[in-house]
Amino acid sequence: MTLFPKDADFKMDVLREVGNIGAGNAATALSRLLNKPVDMAVPTVSLLPFEEIAERVGGSEAVVVAIFLRVDGDAPGNMFFIITQESARRLLQGLLTGGAAEDGAEYSEMELSTLCEIGNILAGSYLSSLGDLTGLYMSPSVPSIAVDMAGAILSYGLLQFGTMGDDALLIDTSFLEGREETHGHFFLIPDPESFDKLFRALGVPVE
Repeated sequence: MTLFPKDADFKMDVLREVGNIGAGNAATALSRLLNKPVDMAVPTVSLLPFEEIAERVGGSEAVVVAIFLRVDGDAPGNMFFIITQESARRLLQGLLTGGAAEDGAEYSEMELSTLCEIGNILAGSYLSSLGDLTGLYMSPSVPSIAVDMAGAILSYGLLQFGTMGDDALLIDTSFLEGREETHGHFFLIPDPESFDKLFRALGVPVE
């Protein structure tokens, strides 16, 4: 049996592999959905406390677009895909025929549906990668989408899903459309007992 060092560097290497495989799967799935090439840059991966999530997306009062869902199965938790309104418009401009609505206008049903499907594909791709590497069963719920202040969205997630874990896995995702690069933030927030289960399944010793 191979023993791995109990250090943060090894944990991050394992999590980066999850991000890399997930990004590749997501790019392929989005390309098929949209029938056009979609490139995704190599994601950056980090662990951060739950209370820092809002700051990573511009602060608790920043109005953002968020797709969120519950993860059930062997390692339950919550997932959020959060992007700024500017990034959402840029993403829609590149992906939808006819472009996106003007800044400041309300999102159409088609735009919200497109953003929700992008979040759903990302969630499914990263969960699939994590499941393949860990052997754990993880099933996403039907996603919901909201346009609101980041703090309000996270508070709503707490009310809907119950107590969240203290830590989040952040995968910073970049979509490439020609020379335009659009950034998004993907957060996996395992339930308190799920982090240790995930790391053990990945071969990382935990205390």
